[in-house]
Amino acid sequence: MNVQIQQVHTPQGLRWQVTLDQHVVTFAHEAEARQFFTTLQARLQAPHSLPAQEQYLVTEAH
Repeated sequence: MNVQIQQVHTPQGLRWQVTLDQHVVTFAHEAEARQFFTTLQARLQAPHSLPAQEQYLVTEAH
């Protein structure tokens, strides 16, 4: 996944955007954007385990 942070000019003034692939979140303050960016990066880089496969019994009604 591609995560980026950038400064943008909007009609409301200077803003910060964090982009995760095609999803964009806009912040009024750089500190908020950087905190969100850091959290996203940490979650993406964290180890992920797949759930254990469970076996299901299938019974047929007669």
